[in-house]
Amino acid sequence: MAYERSIFPIYHKPVNIRDYVSNLITELPLSILLTMVSCNIGLSAQVSQIDSESLSPSVITDLPGPGKRVKMILPAYKGTDLYHTLYLPSDWNQNEKYPVIVEYAGNMLKNRKGSVDECNLGYRISGGKGNIWVCLPFVDKAKGQNASTWWGDTEATVDYCKQTVKQVCTEFGGGSSNFFIAGFSRGSIACNYVGLYDDAIASLWKRFICHSHYDGVENWNYRNSDGADALIRLKRLGLRTQFISQE
Repeated sequence: MAYERSIFPIYHKPVNIRDYVSNLITELPLSILLTMVSCNIGLSAQVSQIDSESLSPSVITDLPGPGKRVKMILPAYKGTDLYHTLYLPSDWNQNEKYPVIVEYAGNMLKNRKGSVDECNLGYRISGGKGNIWVCLPFVDKAKGQNASTWWGDTEATVDYCKQTVKQVCTEFGGGSSNFFIAGFSRGSIACNYVGLYDDAIASLWKRFICHSHYDGVENWNYRNSDGADALIRLKRLGLRTQFISQE
């Protein structure tokens, strides 16, 4: 019988919290967590400073296995340049069920390429143990590649996420009721913009981990970025908690 884990440790450096969503909270009966403590979000209370052992592993081309971060291509996108990354924890066992951190990367900016390879948050939260970590692309369907800025084809991006969640559950031991969505910058906005895009994808998540920026706080140069549309998405959160932080 498969054993399903329910919590994971969190590793971080202290950050200052800025209340990005004060105006939104007054309009919705939501339980949004604005603290660096792990209360009520499903995280273990174990907290450690980041050290050299928690630096994210490089992406390699190989078969998935414990302690390896590998490049993955969904069957529907075979023959294109679209891909995501999959990390199975160093203590992975095929007979167990694991929490899964699904992460989205920031935009291309200065020395950043906006690539899934640059994601670090999920690994640094888990320390590489006890959790599956997946970094998903924003899908540029027309070019057949990962979008380096904003969302690409939003509906294709949402569909890619749904397909990957299903694959992780069926092939790699992801616990279907234990998925966390996380992101930095663009990826932080994506927690709601993509993660709450419709009822189906919104139902996938146990908790949300948003670092640096938040959906609806600023108007960006993409469709439905304003606060009114963000509130529509945010209603799909229900009573689940969000872990929100800022540099």
